[in-house]
Amino acid sequence: MPDNSESRFDACIKKTRRIAGFCLIIPLLSSCSNNAAVNHATNVVIRELGGPVADVYSTVQTAQSIQKDVIAFEALVRILTTEARVNWGDEKSASNKEYVKYTNNYRTRVFVNFEQGKVHVETLDRQDLKHAIIVTLLTPYNPDEVDLFSDKAVPIGEEPMLYGQVVDQQGKPIRWEWRASQFADYLMDNQLVTRSSAKGTVYSIDLDLVGDHLIKRQYQYASIVRQMSQRYKIKESLIYAIMRTESSFNPYAVSHANAYGLMQIIPSTAGRDVFKLVKRRNGQPSRNYLFNPSNNIDAGTAYLHILETRYLKNVRDPLVRHYAIISAYNGGTGNVLKTFHSNRTRAMAILNQMEPEEAFWALTRKHPKQESRNYLKKVTKAQKDFYKGDV
Repeated sequence: MPDNSESRFDACIKKTRRIAGFCLIIPLLSSCSNNAAVNHATNVVIRELGGPVADVYSTVQTAQSIQKDVIAFEALVRILTTEARVNWGDEKSASNKEYVKYTNNYRTRVFVNFEQGKVHVETLDRQDLKHAIIVTLLTPYNPDEVDLFSDKAVPIGEEPMLYGQVVDQQGKPIRWEWRASQFADYLMDNQLVTRSSAKGTVYSIDLDLVGDHLIKRQYQYASIVRQMSQRYKIKESLIYAIMRTESSFNPYAVSHANAYGLMQIIPSTAGRDVFKLVKRRNGQPSRNYLFNPSNNIDAGTAYLHILETRYLKNVRDPLVRHYAIISAYNGGTGNVLKTFHSNRTRAMAILNQMEPEEAFWALTRKHPKQESRNYLKKVTKAQKDFYKGDV
């Protein structure tokens, strides 16, 4: 996921989070801007930052926005994980490569693992199992209606998110409720599993996505990828490789770092950069904005463009810059440069003396973050699967 380590606000975010930590309650989800703790945190930041009043005010505003965004997200996750722990004894929630949805007062839940191609439906209420299977098969791709952070029911009627990725006992794709109902009956007759839990008997079924589910998902976005590739002069193969690595093309991808969508955009960092530097808009994208595939691929590709034309434009060798961009998309430009020297000017000079294989070795062996070391390996490997002579 993109993480703009260029941010001036990291230190003050930590301070405001500590000072305003007790704001982690439901009212914060609508507004915490007038909270006395946040106002006090603002004064602390102003004292510590100093400098021109306009710059300080702008920095404080951004710090407050980021702080509220992070805490609000944590509040949503905390509510859900608390309910999960009460009913299930664990804290499982949606992730970047797994769709997780609770319904029925958190007594029914669904897991769709897009990386492994597995679907699991389980419930503490036997009578809800068939309905849960049907809803899982017919869940639409509609972030305005499907709330991953509550037990709100899932509406059906639009083309299902899993259409073509699940087939019934006759090998047919499932689009309508009558076919989903028949398949649910078949699964309950042939694949029902029960187990005991602290809350009672758990009823569940498991099924696999079709063998080529990854291919079916990835090319749903072909026209969008082509459009954004042309708009921002970023290779299609790189866009696809990042989507595969970030989300396995899970349209509801979400992470505990508050990143959303196919390319895992963090609203308050990469999202804010794209709005400010590319879209010329104030603020940052919302969660629903980033769950929209077109918006998400636009934002992710625009951020790659920012990395290439702004933060890493002084890297002279195109392939070295390519590796640096991939690494920076995950761990930030600052950490890319720290790989080579603590002084950024010196780091850039060193980077510009390297051959591509030397830079790749350093970024996959010496980068400050282990995740980013692995990330560069994964993306470059995935990119070869989309290779069409343009890399």
